[in-house]
Amino acid sequence: ALACLMSIKCSIVNLPYGGAKGGICINPRKYSPREVETLTRQYSVRLAKKNSIGAAVDVPGPDVGTGEREMSWMKSTYQAFYGYRDINSDAVTTGKYLNQFGISGRTESTGLGVFTCAKQLLNNEKIAKKLKINTGLKGKTLIIQGFGNVGYWASKYFTEEGSKLVGVAEHDGSIYNPNGIDYQALKDYIVQNKGVKGFPDAEYFEKEDAIYKP
Repeated sequence: ALACLMSIKCSIVNLPYGGAKGGICINPRKYSPREVETLTRQYSVRLAKKNSIGAAVDVPGPDVGTGEREMSWMKSTYQAFYGYRDINSDAVTTGKYLNQFGISGRTESTGLGVFTCAKQLLNNEKIAKKLKINTGLKGKTLIIQGFGNVGYWASKYFTEEGSKLVGVAEHDGSIYNPNGIDYQALKDYIVQNKGVKGFPDAEYFEKEDAIYKP
């Protein structure tokens, strides 16, 4: 389904690619950085051996559990083995570090896309009328599922537009505060504590309790 959606997205913006999705079925939190690097580089080699990676073949990008670090590992691995015959080898992955030919703005782009789509929808008078709400994002409340790269940036843009972040669901549970959650304070807390549990400015509840919350 994700690969199909990617095909549609590429078609909409006239990118000459179809859709594809792939990954390694592990929880990276349970592995050391060295182990994650080894797995990532081996994955890159195996893709290359099957001619399943390349700037004109298949271009991986970051998603759940991956980021600039992993994409840069993949690029350097591909270049070490096959870069000599691919003049476009720097473009083998997206979402790389800027000093690895990444693009400025890539980090926040997906969250910005979420925000932009929601803004367009809620500025549509016909849609707002059907939902029986006022147009625009100002005064709206939102709950974010996942507060990684996408969730953080989406929360930032929504808040700056006048919306209120009231809930966040993460891997270790969820938090809720009807008066609003400071997205930057939450981001800083997650970086230090690897989860939302214990965040002082919101009520915490276990995953199985989430269904009973508003």
